[in-house]
Amino acid sequence: MSDERYALVASPSEAAQSAVEKLRKQHEWVKPDDADIVIALGGDGFMLQTLHDMLERHRIRPVFGMNLGTVGFLMNEWRAENVFQRITDAKRIKVSPLHMTAETVEGEIVTSAALNEVSLLRETRQTARLEITVDGRVVLPELMCDGVLVATPAGSTAYNFSAQGPILPLDSALVALTPISPFRPRRWRGAILPDRTKISFQVLDAGKRPVSAVADQREVREVSHVSVAIDRTISLTLLFDPEHALDDRIAMEQFAN
Repeated sequence: MSDERYALVASPSEAAQSAVEKLRKQHEWVKPDDADIVIALGGDGFMLQTLHDMLERHRIRPVFGMNLGTVGFLMNEWRAENVFQRITDAKRIKVSPLHMTAETVEGEIVTSAALNEVSLLRETRQTARLEITVDGRVVLPELMCDGVLVATPAGSTAYNFSAQGPILPLDSALVALTPISPFRPRRWRGAILPDRTKISFQVLDAGKRPVSAVADQREVREVSHVSVAIDRTISLTLLFDPEHALDDRIAMEQFAN
């Protein structure tokens, strides 16, 4: 084992806490802020929570996740044996998050990062009415829909794919702009854009048709304007077993039944 310092974090689930007890005896662990590498036990939601906690504390560390949740797309297989050797041999995948700036109808400005996607969603039974701008140019004067989202390649297999958006290879330098149940224009199915693009949404008739903005797991209610762009100043590192790496898994999702 190298001289690197390791931290161990886990979701509160029974399976994750049981795994913690097995690993705790194998090593002398440090706090996440003092670690060189963080081991995260849980599901995809817990991995996103771990990464967001790092961003908020400005203490970004490589993370090796092991799946003790449901899907575990961002995780490795759970095994208590040879964990540190697996980390030494791991493939490093770097990802940059989306940066969301949302303004509410009351004028409050809220910013948040998103590893998977930023979604705009109607809050009531009435459809949302949105104007979409790309790099300062209005490309869609009115989209009537349940919502719309911007997804990173890492997040393109999640909510974006459920909304019939495209799967994006991890190194594609693209983002997906995907409508959720579009009503008008009826035939618009979204767009694939360079990841240097700035995408803005103006909520039309925000008082009558309220819309919320969600960056991964953080929701902002009753927004009037939202802008989204990749934050190139931030790079997060995920560690994967070479035979189970994220880039290959995303590519193979295009062939899944």
